[in-house]
Amino acid sequence: MRDLDKALDDIVTIRAHIAAGTAFCGYGPAAVAATAAFALIAAIAQHLWLDEPTSHPVTFFAGWLATALVAVGIIGVEMRARSRRHHSGLADAMVRQAAEQFLPAGATGAFLAVVMLQKAPETVWMLPGLWQLLVGLGLFASARSLPRIVALTGVWYFVAGACVLILTSESHALSPWLMGLPFIIGQLLMAALLHLATEALDADG
Repeated sequence: MRDLDKALDDIVTIRAHIAAGTAFCGYGPAAVAATAAFALIAAIAQHLWLDEPTSHPVTFFAGWLATALVAVGIIGVEMRARSRRHHSGLADAMVRQAAEQFLPAGATGAFLAVVMLQKAPETVWMLPGLWQLLVGLGLFASARSLPRIVALTGVWYFVAGACVLILTSESHALSPWLMGLPFIIGQLLMAALLHLATEALDADG
């Protein structure tokens, strides 16, 4: 029995090593582009119906948190389906690896939101820029398992986050567009780069 357990552990370890060295094909251009559409809807809705977002930070960030959860759900469903189609037996290991690579950035963003809203509300103006920086860092962390060209999206988010922090450093104002536009552009850019990478992979195959 002990030998069987060791053999099973060895198989899991081997599969993890293979997954680590395999390009992840789970992110689909269509799902990523759809998340940009949801970000646009959220920005328009807050622009039209949320007067003075700076005076209602909880409502402002709750709207964006809901948008992020919808986006994660859309990407997650397609990621699982594409992984089973492209990676077959390695699908679960590939999905788990992709989630683990992005999890630290996502958890940090959630932690910052809770702490800043509850303990330091005067600092919440920094949260949109910090979230964008963290998305960039998450993409850089995932770069080794994604097509190289997708790393450009990480660069975009890092630059966008820095610019948003600079632009809001004096006014300390919350803006649906300074939150939304970087994500709209970033997700569309990522979708386009994934499409190009998929076409290149199909051509090589």
